[in-house]
This record gives sequence, structure tokens and C-alpha cells, in this order.
Amino acid sequence: MDKLLGENKLSDGGVLCNKCLDKISYINQEVLYNLNQFNIDDIQRIVQNKNAELNSLTVTTQENLPVMIDEERQHISKEEYKRRKQKIKSELERLNANLSVFTKGEIKELPSLIPEDEKIVGITDAQFVNTLAAGILVATSKRMISVSKAMFGAAKINDYPNEKIKSVSFVTNPRSPIIKLHLEERVVEFECFMDKEDAEKFYDIIRPIYNNPVQQPQQHIDSVNTGANTTVSATPSLEILEQLEKLGKLREKGILTDSEFTEQKRKLLGQLK
Repeated sequence: MDKLLGENKLSDGGVLCNKCLDKISYINQEVLYNLNQFNIDDIQRIVQNKNAELNSLTVTTQENLPVMIDEERQHISKEEYKRRKQKIKSELERLNANLSVFTKGEIKELPSLIPEDEKIVGITDAQFVNTLAAGILVATSKRMISVSKAMFGAAKINDYPNEKIKSVSFVTNPRSPIIKLHLEERVVEFECFMDKEDAEKFYDIIRPIYNNPVQQPQQHIDSVNTGANTTVSATPSLEILEQLEKLGKLREKGILTDSEFTEQKRKLLGQLK
């Protein structure tokens, strides 16, 4: 049983255990930050209104969210789950992941979703806008994954392969900034209400991946039969240097391996000849 802590005291002198505070905070984040402004009647009213709120959100939420994949968990052995879990733990430590206590359930889902050869490059607290479920947004070397979990019920998974993401954008807000994934068919929005700075840090990681991809030099082939002259636009040296700098940052963040960096660098330097 959780201990009753003094900092969980309500305005009428009542107290909430940690478990109850966690559950109520899923419904209303204001309780978490201003607990001493609520009394026990307020807490009961929040709980009673929960079902009504969920029912009112059912239609609008379905319109706002992408088609839910809710993909089957991979059937893996306990040993493989442990290996993946340890790998993910190491990656999160390397990234200095700053996740809230509300994401423990979502984190437990990751070993069943991310194979050992897929690297995590970024992670942050994020939930679909206009929903009550907490969640995380994960960037890997191959895709973006959202994992959301309501107070009760199974986790819901959405998978966004890199090739489907056209760009990403960030809407600043002093309380709840929004990260947008611009897909081929729609825009998906995630609200980051737990940690504004961590959301910005996550966006700084994914922005160069999706908004500034390294462009490969196009091959311009002259027509032999017609003898037509094809103009080849030379890439300015400054642009190449900027792309090299971006490559270096991607390598520093672990998004590119040393071999991938060397290969891309060789191709860019080849354009200067």
C-alpha cells in the first residue's frame, strides 16, 4: 500500500496516496500541479465526470487520430525480451531521456515493438491532442512510434515509417507545445504537456532527419540520339559544406554510423571536383 504523503494534501485537509494521485493526474493535469487547490469533493467530481468526458471525446478523437494500427506484439521469448529491454535501457540512458513517471506502462511495451537492430534516437512524453491517455513518442533509425495508454486498458500503438513522414513541425506554447508529423495523407498532432524543454530537445533531434535530408546528387544524362545539351546545376561549395556539417551532427547524435558518415561525406566531396 502506498504511504500517505504530506505533499499530497488537499485544501480541506484530506490526502491522496501516490497511486490515487497518479490516476487523477491522468484525467486532469491541473491536480498534479495545484493539488492544494482541490478538495475531496473536487476529486470525486473529476472521477464521476471521467466517463462523460470520454464519451464526448469518442467522435472527435476518432476524427483527429490516424487509423489506429494497434499492431500485435511480437511473440518473443523472455530471454529476447530481457535483451531488448536492456538494450533500450542503455539507449535511454545514453539519450538522457527525461520521461515522467506516467510512462512506465508505455516503456514496458517497447521491447515487444523494437527489434535489437533498430536504434532509438529520441524519445519524449507526448500524447495525441484532445485525448486523456498519456503516451510517448519514439524516434528510431527507421520510424516514429507512438505508444499511448489510458488509465485502464491496453496500450495503443501507431507506427509511422520514415518514408511516410514528409516533414515535422513544432508549435510553441508555454504550457503544452505540439509536435506535428506531416504524413502523406494527414497531419498527426502530439501534445507535450509534461516537459516543454524536453519536447524542444526531441524536436531538435528529429528536425534534421525529416526536414533537412541529405540530398543525393542527381545523375544528369545527355541524350545521345538527339545530341541535346543538358545543363547540370553544380552544387555550390557553401551548400556542400552545410550538408557536411549536418552529417557530422547526425553522426554525433548516433543517427549515422561512422561508415555511413564516411560514405555520404565521400559523395559530397566528390561534387567539389
